[in-house]
Amino acid sequence: MIEPVGFAAMVLEGGLGWPGRLYGLIGHPVGLFARVITGCERKLNRADWSDMARRIAGLAAMLGLIGMVWAGTAFIVWIVRGMAGDWAWLLLAILAWPALAARSLDDHVRPVLSALEAGDLAEARHAVGMIVGRDTAGLDEAGVVRAAIESLAESFCDGVAAPLFWLLLGGVPGGWAYKAINTADSLIGHPEPPLRAYGWAAARIDDAANLIPARLAGVLICLAGGGGWRVMARDHGRHASPNAGWPEAAMAGVLGVRLAGPIIYDGVLAAKPWIGEEGREAGARDLRRALGIYRRACALLGIIALGVAWLA
Repeated sequence: MIEPVGFAAMVLEGGLGWPGRLYGLIGHPVGLFARVITGCERKLNRADWSDMARRIAGLAAMLGLIGMVWAGTAFIVWIVRGMAGDWAWLLLAILAWPALAARSLDDHVRPVLSALEAGDLAEARHAVGMIVGRDTAGLDEAGVVRAAIESLAESFCDGVAAPLFWLLLGGVPGGWAYKAINTADSLIGHPEPPLRAYGWAAARIDDAANLIPARLAGVLICLAGGGGWRVMARDHGRHASPNAGWPEAAMAGVLGVRLAGPIIYDGVLAAKPWIGEEGREAGARDLRRALGIYRRACALLGIIALGVAWLA
């Protein structure tokens, strides 16, 4: 029997997102990962330890986290398969559903677009500030749009392409192991003290986990947008991340706008290079178009997931 677990999970998440009422009742599974990760960091990232000792501690914590998530999820899958037999894939799709974030990301970006189209720049700054880490209070319209488009493109990899890739490759345990890795990178994979040494393993493991999905995300954005190949090939290395530059450069090329550039974090200017530097300033129409490209790219991923189910 064909088991379209990945495709069914995408349909569920695409149709429902992660409902607010459900979040209010049980939260989100990544919240459990976050508690484990921060708890380990408080105990193992000791100021009196050397950087090497902190790196070893961070690596041990990451291996323990991945092993715990994989083993725990595999045990649940084993129980489900034993109980549900040939129709276990339906329950497995429900288990995999929260690991994806296609609809959730769309839901977070649309308020930015709505505020911009209503001419409410203050509300647009507030809305985009919910999804990016940079300072947003002083952003003009182009800055708000760039922030939203960059988050949309990068999160297409982190929230959709990568978890689906690992779900298709490693089943439900693979999808959730990726989410644990990505959550750890978000929380502790920072290059600044006091997390630089302890979070080194989280950052490097996340880089490895996104190596193929990031490039796949860039290709899908170019296919969905009908272009962008040249800018993606040329500018992907201008991003500080070895992976995030692929979907961001692809989106910049498709839209014909410039992204990234100087950004302020916690009041400090970071002189980042431009991606698609010859492009024009981005506007609200570009954000609307970016959402359309993103949705088509998600649809292409759904087709891939269904194709993998048939081939398997």
